[in-house]
Amino acid sequence: MTDSGGIQEEATAPPIRKPVLITRISTERPEAVEAGFAEVVGVREQKILHSMKKRIDAPRKLPNVSPYGDGNAAERIGRIIYEEENLKTD
Repeated sequence: MTDSGGIQEEATAPPIRKPVLITRISTERPEAVEAGFAEVVGVREQKILHSMKKRIDAPRKLPNVSPYGDGNAAERIGRIIYEEENLKTD
């Protein structure tokens, strides 16, 4: 459960893959909701508690793929920079 946008993204990372209840009225990360990782539950206590109980009683299967990528962007960026730098020196 979070109100953090960063946590909403990080929860979808392949090694983490956890469901998220978003305690906000809306989210700037709709991809996590659309993919099935997250649910916006609002800020009302009863709605939050109901949503928590629902997820505990009937957990749903999470997607295998994150809407934010596979977690290997830094490696790919590093490879591209390395290759570009080597092309300049050749």
